[in-house]
Amino acid sequence: HVQLVESGGGSVQTGGSVELSCVASGHSWTNYCMGWFRQAPGKEREGVVAIDSGGRMYYADSMRGRLTISTDIAKNTLYLEMNSLRPEDTALYYCAAHPRDGDCPLRPSDFRYWGQGTQVTVS
Repeated sequence: HVQLVESGGGSVQTGGSVELSCVASGHSWTNYCMGWFRQAPGKEREGVVAIDSGGRMYYADSMRGRLTISTDIAKNTLYLEMNSLRPEDTALYYCAAHPRDGDCPLRPSDFRYWGQGTQVTVS
C-alpha cells in the first residue's frame, strides 16, 4: 500500500522560497514516476514537475526555472524547492506517484497515488 505524506507548506512572501517534502512508503523507487501537482481554488489540478526512476525531470511551463525537484532515496523522500514565489503560486500542493517505466506525463490522470496535500500561500 503506497502512502505519501507531504509537509513544508505555509505562508511565504512574494519573492520568497519554500521547500516541500514528501515521505513515501510502500513502493519501490525503481520504475516509478514521482511528481508534484498543485490546485488553486476554483481551478483544476495541474502538474508542476515530475521525475522518473532514471532521474529525468519533466517541468510544467508555469514554474520552469523557479523550482528544483530532488529525491533522497535513503530517506524515502521527494523534495520540491520553489523560489521567486508569486501570489499566483498559491495552491494546495500534492505529491503523487505512479508505477511506470519510462516517461512521466505531467497529467493528474496518469498518477495513481496521492498525498493529502500541503498548502502554500504567497502574499
